[in-house]
Amino acid sequence: MKNQKGFSLIELLIVVAIILIIAAIAVPNLLKSKMAANEASAAASERTISTANVTYSSTYNNGFAQTLVSLGPPAAGAATASTSADLIDSVLAGASAANTAKSGYFFTYVPSGAAPATGYSSVGYPAGPGSSGTSAFCIDQTNVLYKDPAPTAAPAPAAGAQCNSIATLLPM
Repeated sequence: MKNQKGFSLIELLIVVAIILIIAAIAVPNLLKSKMAANEASAAASERTISTANVTYSSTYNNGFAQTLVSLGPPAAGAATASTSADLIDSVLAGASAANTAKSGYFFTYVPSGAAPATGYSSVGYPAGPGSSGTSAFCIDQTNVLYKDPAPTAAPAPAAGAQCNSIATLLPM
C-alpha cells in the first residue's frame, strides 16, 4: 500500500460545493441586513433634521431653516450663522444634492410659508429602491415620523404640504 498524502479531487469538490451553498444562504441575509440598517439610518436622519429645525428656530428666532444646507456646517474658517447653523453633519446637509446620498438615501427638504418658514417637510427615499432600502420616510414640523413601506417613486413634498397629507404614509 502506498502512503497517500493530500486530498482527492472529489473531496475538494465537495468542500467547494458546501462553501457555495453556505454563501448562497448568507448573501441574501446580508443584503437584507444592510437594507434594514440603511432604513434605520434614514429614519434617524429624519429625526435629526426635525431636532435640528427646532433648535434652529429657537436659536435664531427666524422660523425654520430654508434649506438643509442652512442646518449644515459652515465653510472652513467661517463662523456659524443662520445660513450655516452647524446642527447636522455635512453629509446629511448635502444629501439633497444629486448623486450625494447618506447611507443609501436621498433627502428632499421643502420649507412652507414665506420667509421665515412656518413649517417644513423632509422626505428620505432610497437611492436604489430594492437595493439600498425599500421604505421612504417623511417628517414635518409636527415631529411625527411617517413611513411609506413601498414608495412607487421618489416622493417630493410640495411646498406647504405636510407628511400626513400624503395618503401612502403611515405614522411610525
